Amino acid sequence: MLDLAEELHQWAEDGREFAVATVVAVGGSAPRGPGAALAVDGAGTVIGSVSGGCVEGAVYDLCREALRTGESVLERFGYSDEDAFAVGLTCGGTIEVLVTPVSGRGGALSVAALSAAVRREPVALARVARGPAGLRGHALLVRPDGTWEGGLGGDPELDRVAAAEARALLESGRTGTVELSQDGSHCPGGLTLLVESNVPPPRMIVFGAIDFAAALARAGKFLGYHVTVCDARPVFATRARFPEADEVVVDWPHRYLRRTGTDARTVLCVLTHDAKFDVPLLTAALRMPAAFIGALGSRRTHEDRTRRLRAEGVTAAELARLRSPIGLDLGARTPEETALSIAAEIVAVRRGGTGVPLTGSTTPIHHDDEEQGRRAAA
Repeated sequence: MLDLAEELHQWAEDGREFAVATVVAVGGSAPRGPGAALAVDGAGTVIGSVSGGCVEGAVYDLCREALRTGESVLERFGYSDEDAFAVGLTCGGTIEVLVTPVSGRGGALSVAALSAAVRREPVALARVARGPAGLRGHALLVRPDGTWEGGLGGDPELDRVAAAEARALLESGRTGTVELSQDGSHCPGGLTLLVESNVPPPRMIVFGAIDFAAALARAGKFLGYHVTVCDARPVFATRARFPEADEVVVDWPHRYLRRTGTDARTVLCVLTHDAKFDVPLLTAALRMPAAFIGALGSRRTHEDRTRRLRAEGVTAAELARLRSPIGLDLGARTPEETALSIAAEIVAVRRGGTGVPLTGSTTPIHHDDEEQGRRAAA
């Protein structure tokens, strides 16, 4: 639900009644992951998607029914091999969808969560997806300090444990399910909670105010990053040249990086390919938390840069974090094509992809599903 926060918050402000269908769990080659949502208001207006089109019609009907009855429902959709046009996922996967009317019990907390998401405040919304009918629709709104509002309608210990679990997911920026018993113990089979986390978007910091950076800033925004462009040269680092960037900073790259800080979701793209900028910047970057650190340049530039970094005391383990030359081999020439190759590598690293063509390969299309399967089997 929180992935539609902007639109749903406006619906709530306008006083519209609506129901939200949220993906709780996926299996196989399902097209969208937990947290993906579709919403329908009282007039039949629809926004969002839970399956990329496979079951949207059936989910739309469930939302309309939830608006009529005021009751939440959990529905499972899977592949229909008897009738390719029956309600089902023709891609072969399965999804479970929680349909909830945003009114009455739990509705106020849902609206509060939407308001926090619009303000870019970190918050987690935990809802009963599976369990006794009397508990469905109950919710907890959990904040980063561990405090919460609402209740799940059971043992007080259940609220305490659920809030702690939701806080842990919030801290990692994850949306997922939690299995608990009704007394709050970690025994599966009693309750399934859907926990949606809203955290500020991850950062992409692009160093070097060049034409490739302008194209990469556009790609970064398209992928949902908060994009900063940094360059020490004020004549190049201007808002007019980088209108898509959230921030344009005039500062020495290594100095800005040290003062701004990074986290495990941050993407750092070094496009300066100038040793006086690259070496101090990468020396700092390779010792900081980040999801991706890449640097532009030819293979000769990379070899020279690596030699200089070793001379600065950068270890082999630290150098192994550097993606250079940055980007996947797409044969890119233009700034836009280069930005696409860089964005593709960022996605591949984030999702565990190989970067090879899917045609003729036997690797899973959705690597997150493969990882979830390994965890389930462990």
